[in-house]
Amino acid sequence: MPSGNFIDYVKIYCRSGKGGAGCMHLHRAKYVPKGGPDGGDGGRGGHIILQGNRNLWTLLHLKYQKHIMATDGGRGGESRSFGKDGEDKIIEVPCGTVVYDGDTGEFLTEVKEHGQRIVLLKGGRGGLGNWHFRTATNQTPRYAQPGEPCQEKNIILQLKVLADVGLVGFPNAGKSTLLSVVSAAKPEIADYPFTTLVPNLGIVSYHDGQSFCMADIPGIIEGASEGKGLGLRFLRHIERNAVLLFLVPATSEDIEKEYNILLSELEKYNPQLLTKARLLAISKCDVLTDEELAKIQKQADKLTKKLELPVLLFSSISGMGINQLKDALWEELNKEQNQVIEISHAPLDVEVREKEEITEQEDDEEGTIYLNEVEEEWDLSKYKGIGWDDQN
Repeated sequence: MPSGNFIDYVKIYCRSGKGGAGCMHLHRAKYVPKGGPDGGDGGRGGHIILQGNRNLWTLLHLKYQKHIMATDGGRGGESRSFGKDGEDKIIEVPCGTVVYDGDTGEFLTEVKEHGQRIVLLKGGRGGLGNWHFRTATNQTPRYAQPGEPCQEKNIILQLKVLADVGLVGFPNAGKSTLLSVVSAAKPEIADYPFTTLVPNLGIVSYHDGQSFCMADIPGIIEGASEGKGLGLRFLRHIERNAVLLFLVPATSEDIEKEYNILLSELEKYNPQLLTKARLLAISKCDVLTDEELAKIQKQADKLTKKLELPVLLFSSISGMGINQLKDALWEELNKEQNQVIEISHAPLDVEVREKEEITEQEDDEEGTIYLNEVEEEWDLSKYKGIGWDDQN
């Protein structure tokens, strides 16, 4: 898919359906004098439902669908006929989609698994017909309950891709080349900075038919937290990774300094990223002579002890150290402490994100989770009896 079609952020307006009004009707038929009330209940309004779909990997299908509305419930009818329920609106999203309030930036929920359904906005309940309000002293009630109003909300959907290993490094550190060598992914590769403009995913084959997923994100530079380069916009895509693989080219003047800069930018974005397992790999070792390679190997051994993490040498071009790198990643992925990595989602800065969008435009039924459980309180005193809480 072209890079321009990778959409990982959309803001949409959602509205559930209104509940149908109850019916006020008195039964009339030949030979049935004073038939009494027989008004039916109104139908429920449609829900707005999020559903995970593993066949989607971007929010492109929602980019131009800015308004999503469910249908209203039907009115009740005579002979205690129920109104038709409104049609639910199901929004399919990729697994790993995080939902925020579009006005406040507050985190609402996230979709992690295929087929997971989350009721984002509940449809209004249908009103009771006048049949419910009959009593011994009021045998012909001439009123019925209106339907509940709809719920509406601006929603921000933000995709955070699901992968086992995330690649972190400066531009031209060799991340895309490594991904193209160890997987069937075809990222853009060139000899200028920021050739990778969107995240790329690849499935890395391992022994005995086993595999793991690797994510390549655009390179970050010093000052990315202040908006330099591509900023920290794509770092959300490594929040779910179990292992972070830092890449520093062998031609770097100070490998440890570059690693610390990358680590500092991650900490500024989200301090919880520092709790993840990390490996440091020195890329482009094919350009070194035997003497330089031996010198880099000694430096790597010292860094392993100093930083207390594995430091490996490899070359994507010659294939040197690729198998050892895959072995080290597989070992880290299978450690018990790296099996489940949960990152809390901080509230979204809506104003900053909207400014970024404006700048870009100028430049160019089981397991269902319910949100919004708190219902609006209704004044039912005029209905003299059965209220909303008496409904099943």
